[in-house]
Amino acid sequence: MIIPLSDQEIENRLDALPEWERQGDAITRLVPVRYHAGVALIVHVADISRLTSHHADINLSFDGVRFTITTHDADSKLTAADFALAERIDVIASGHSAAWDVGPIN
Repeated sequence: MIIPLSDQEIENRLDALPEWERQGDAITRLVPVRYHAGVALIVHVADISRLTSHHADINLSFDGVRFTITTHDADSKLTAADFALAERIDVIASGHSAAWDVGPIN
């Protein structure tokens, strides 16, 4: 049985993840990267998700990649696994930055 976190546990864990915010029963983060860096980031996160059997909803758009995480097996509530995945995403995202002010390669 997967046990959802209490509101206080969620707030405590969010304090350690400043890039993430709570949206209802999920946590979300926008990683501002250029499009192709976003694709590479998604592939890397997808591979880790496969290995850990826990995944984020992922949205690639012009301003970056948005990750949204909740535990579907816990009635879409937040669990410790969600925060563990968020920590992994933060580590991966730190290696996938691409500056917005870089012009086209000639």
